[in-house]
Amino acid sequence: MLKQTLGKRIATLRREKGFSQEKLGEKTGYSTEFISLVERGINAPAVDGLDKIARALGVEIKDLFDFKGTQK
Repeated sequence: MLKQTLGKRIATLRREKGFSQEKLGEKTGYSTEFISLVERGINAPAVDGLDKIARALGVEIKDLFDFKGTQK
């Protein structure tokens, strides 16, 4: 459940930033496929990956876990 909620939060932040999955992948060094798997809650990045994603989205790691308003 946490992976799915985290994935939805990352997808929300990505869309708010105006990034495609491809663009987020380019900024983090991850493949578009991996970003898709994360957003669907199938995979979860390690802590260093969370840092890469947070930096690319211009937020802090803790903001990735701010699930208020994120649909479960």
